[in-house]
Amino acid sequence: MKKLKILIMGLPGSGKTYLSERLAQLLNAQWINADEVRKKANDWDFSTEGRVRQANRMKKLAEEALKKDKHVIADFVCPTKKTREDFKPDFTVWMNTIKKSRFEDTNKIFETPEKKQIDFEITEKNSDLLKFVISDKIQSYKWDNKKPTAQMLGRWQPWHDGHQKLFEETLKKTGQVNIMVRDVKGIEDNPFDFDTIKKNIEKRLKDFKDRVRITLVPNITNICYGRGVGYKIEEIILDKTIQKISATNIRKKMREKGELK
Repeated sequence: MKKLKILIMGLPGSGKTYLSERLAQLLNAQWINADEVRKKANDWDFSTEGRVRQANRMKKLAEEALKKDKHVIADFVCPTKKTREDFKPDFTVWMNTIKKSRFEDTNKIFETPEKKQIDFEITEKNSDLLKFVISDKIQSYKWDNKKPTAQMLGRWQPWHDGHQKLFEETLKKTGQVNIMVRDVKGIEDNPFDFDTIKKNIEKRLKDFKDRVRITLVPNITNICYGRGVGYKIEEIILDKTIQKISATNIRKKMREKGELK
């Protein structure tokens, strides 16, 4: 596939470098950091002319790196329409996570990018999760049974916000997740069959669809092992408000609304 020049832009302190470093690892891309480039050039001129010069410098370095047949990630403020046009990215991520930086001169000249100028806008600092979404938009992810995989086992009756948050934290562990659905329809208060559960989960995880497998398993009630053989059982502690979400209460409310018998 064509290798892309990827721009990660936004105000200082918005999380550009944090995302760029992790995205570069996922894409096996070359990463060009603006501060390192300025340091090497010994050019700390932040005037309009200096910023244009920096954009052209970043563009030249990125184009040279593309010749190595790898994606290139450039992370720098790129504050104006002109600097973005000068850099000419193939894919742009706007880190719109803060309204002001600690640099007033940058705040004054920063121009909000037009929708047509950006491919992905980030409004919260959650790069450990969003790096997967962005990576998969740039190049398709291929599931690989040989890769380290995290497992989630549950009834998911129904899949709710607590399960969603658990999945997000689990995905960060390995980058792909096998969700096992216990076969419990009709046992006690478990009204949903596998197909219904699978559709509900797929709807909520559409942004990660290639990184997920959903499988029906027996009504597993005991997990036993003799000794460690390359895996670990790990409890993920979520926020108390998330932990309190109850599928039992959700089913009760669904019945009250006539959505469930």
